[in-house]
Amino acid sequence: MLFNKIRARLYDGRTLKVPSWTINPDECWAIIGTSGSGKTALSRLFVNDLPLSEGTADSLPKSVAYVSLEAQKALLERERKEDESDLLDHADPGTLVSDLLAPLDPIADWISALNIQHLLSQGFRTLSTGESRKVMLIDAVRQSPELLILDEPFEGLDSHSRLALSAMLQTLYLHGQKILWVANRLDELPEWITHLAFVHDAQLLKQGTRTEVLGASEVQGLLHFDRPLLPFPEASVVFSLKTTEPLVRMVNASIKYSEHVLFSQLNWTVNPGQHWAVLGPNGSGKTSLLQMITGDNPQCYRNELYLFGMKRGSGETIWDIKKHIGLVSSSLQWEYRATTNVLTTVISGLYDSIGLYKAAGDRDRQLAEHWLSIIGLREKANQSLHHLSYGEQRLVLIARALIKQPPLLILDEPCQGLDDIGREMVLAFIRRLSEQTKVTLLYVTHHLNEIPDTFDCRLILGESNTSGYSMTDSKS
Repeated sequence: MLFNKIRARLYDGRTLKVPSWTINPDECWAIIGTSGSGKTALSRLFVNDLPLSEGTADSLPKSVAYVSLEAQKALLERERKEDESDLLDHADPGTLVSDLLAPLDPIADWISALNIQHLLSQGFRTLSTGESRKVMLIDAVRQSPELLILDEPFEGLDSHSRLALSAMLQTLYLHGQKILWVANRLDELPEWITHLAFVHDAQLLKQGTRTEVLGASEVQGLLHFDRPLLPFPEASVVFSLKTTEPLVRMVNASIKYSEHVLFSQLNWTVNPGQHWAVLGPNGSGKTSLLQMITGDNPQCYRNELYLFGMKRGSGETIWDIKKHIGLVSSSLQWEYRATTNVLTTVISGLYDSIGLYKAAGDRDRQLAEHWLSIIGLREKANQSLHHLSYGEQRLVLIARALIKQPPLLILDEPCQGLDDIGREMVLAFIRRLSEQTKVTLLYVTHHLNEIPDTFDCRLILGESNTSGYSMTDSKS
């Protein structure tokens, strides 16, 4: 494969530039770079769906399978558009996993290794983020492509699944499968990746062996978060909650889908200033649990649930609840389809809306601009949110959640899609917030090493006991 003097216009107005890049048959490449640098755009050259204004791309593969967070979002959107639940007398499951992956025999080992046997009879749209990720990975392998492009394949997977996938991919590579890896987390790059292409500001800046590229001074200088974290501005929203009331209290709560029980008899209280890490394997119910709190899961009405001193179903509105919550999650990012620019997206966090439906005042704009400066995206304030990379979109939604500094901040895998710099910055946010009691954190992660020491409380779902959970709380 050979790319020569490539210039291609990107959605954000930049031009992707590739002076020359040759990939030999005995080499295995990964594309690295910072969030928004153009890594995904560079990988799209292999699919031949990025119009070139100059240059040539020769000897491209005849078949390519692509796994990415963006492709995952597109498939979920397609499934939701085809949802006919309103026309039926039952919930439409959509495309079953077994149909999506058929025929199953050639991929039986993958189904077993990633432990999705129990998901085959479920609809794709009903899966958790990690579960749908596994299905997409297996579907890509099932196609036996000439080139398999993996854009952050470990994102959203629990530790056991990451280990299993790593072993399966190594076997695939040793059997001759051509793989192109797109990496945000450099520590997760497999040892069998031999060469790296480093992208910065939509330009292929450095290429060569793994040792050469990672040892280059210009690469090292761009891949580490070394600027001081700016102070958080004062919030403009005033919350009047009783400090003696728990923010969340669940009594014998359960979540059940058909005959499948995720957890039951959950008695859980979150007091102000009591930061919780919510842990568990893919499909254990972490996101469903948090959606009960935000009101985005209807099972909140069949459970005894108290939020901010109010019992759910006692006459409160969803806005009475949401105004006290800041949220970062994959589902929010996938559902944030409003046509809006980056600045108004951040401002919308003050009004708990998807998009902004009133003119923003000067104070709101200044506050949003301050948060954009904190996350390093001030210069992109007027760009369309959907023209940003997945990682940049995630940073914008983090600023949206933090702008009102709510009593309860729900962070459902906030570092998903972020490069090392963005992840270090967000983890610094979390550490700073966890050292105070004004904002209480519920933090979902699959990376235990990313939980600050200030988190003394753990809720662990997916435990093999009768209730399906366990917890530790050193503050009670």
